Amino acid sequence: MLYLHDIWVNWFEGEENSYNVCPFHEWRRDDVIELLDQVPLLFVDTLLYEYIENDLAELPQTLLNDVFQKAVLRKNHERIQLEYCFVVTDGKGILAVDTIGYTLPIRKSRLIPRQEQLVYEMIEGHEPVSYPFENRSNPKEHHILSPSPECMQGLTRRERQLKQLLFMALDQLYSSKNTAEVRYWYTEWCPEQYEHIQFMPFEDAWERLYAETKTGWSKKHEQLCENMIKGQPFFEKLWELEHNEKSELM
Repeated sequence: MLYLHDIWVNWFEGEENSYNVCPFHEWRRDDVIELLDQVPLLFVDTLLYEYIENDLAELPQTLLNDVFQKAVLRKNHERIQLEYCFVVTDGKGILAVDTIGYTLPIRKSRLIPRQEQLVYEMIEGHEPVSYPFENRSNPKEHHILSPSPECMQGLTRRERQLKQLLFMALDQLYSSKNTAEVRYWYTEWCPEQYEHIQFMPFEDAWERLYAETKTGWSKKHEQLCENMIKGQPFFEKLWELEHNEKSELM
């Protein structure tokens, strides 16, 4: 088995979409960075790699058996053995994974560029290991609280977080079934359509608002998001965290 040493990781927990496992250039000064003293490296096929990267589903038992207690975390001059932790690659993408003792890829991290280069060098001349697993027959379904990669394409970490916050507010708006409220917010988004919007049924107005905010991110998106979350402490806290973040590099 191949092993990597002295690997820096920035864990993103509970992420089922790869766009939320941020690359090194999006790491922030207040992120918690850990050092893996030793971690097994697995070279697998693309199907399994994408399954691990874009889901929170059961990992193959044979894979778990192969990496069991073979990774070591260095923390405060201590070496802590991790139950199921590994770095996985298909030769194109690279991902560090820690199950925190479960059988799901709970925590995920990218690597820093020079360590990614080392991974590519280490797998040269090796063939991918095949691990049998139960892959879904249908493509993964995305929805407003788990947006498709296309919705997040080209956005920064801050913009992705704010867009997901906007979608949370839109989802809450849908649950309210309040026709007057959805007409109000759609008018805020598209004031030139004011007269037409006043006669729209709830479903039509909400669907139009959602469809028109799905693409990209702009000052207009940001303003709508800020206005929709006012007076809601949990949403306001998330807004404050991202709005004040300057996305400084490590």
